[in-house]
Amino acid sequence: MTPLRRLSRSLTTLPDARGWALCGAVAAIVGTMMAAIGFSTGLYAVTPAVPGLPPRLLAVLFVPALGEEIPFRGLLVPGRDETRSPWPAVAVSTALYVAWHPLETLTFLPGATMFLRPDFLACTAILGLGCAVMRWRTGSLWPAVILHGGFVAVWQTWLGGVRL
Repeated sequence: MTPLRRLSRSLTTLPDARGWALCGAVAAIVGTMMAAIGFSTGLYAVTPAVPGLPPRLLAVLFVPALGEEIPFRGLLVPGRDETRSPWPAVAVSTALYVAWHPLETLTFLPGATMFLRPDFLACTAILGLGCAVMRWRTGSLWPAVILHGGFVAVWQTWLGGVRL
């Protein structure tokens, strides 16, 4: 299947009830692992809510959620109907996704130095892997967009992401 056809299918497919349940379990595992890393290293710190949640949610939907999920999971990760062995694609997708963040810092986002932190990159790898698994298992990109956007919005609003 061509990458554009794969992307189109992933954007027009929604998970069934069983798929959503799997996504909930993946989200819980990803969130637990990221919290363990983030709180133990100081990447995350509970802070008073940063104002402006509605515009932040809208902005996060486009960048990074859709803006990163489309190339890294929508184009690169096959659906279950395409392969029984997605792990090479999942590994490449996750590695490129992690590498993208330091590249951003070193090129057009020089102020985003937290993208160079090992703890941030570990959380990025966990999130990328979780999003890739959800994409492969459900055939849909939307659970990954929701997970990615939701975690970034929470981090920026209540866990100190804006201060970094």
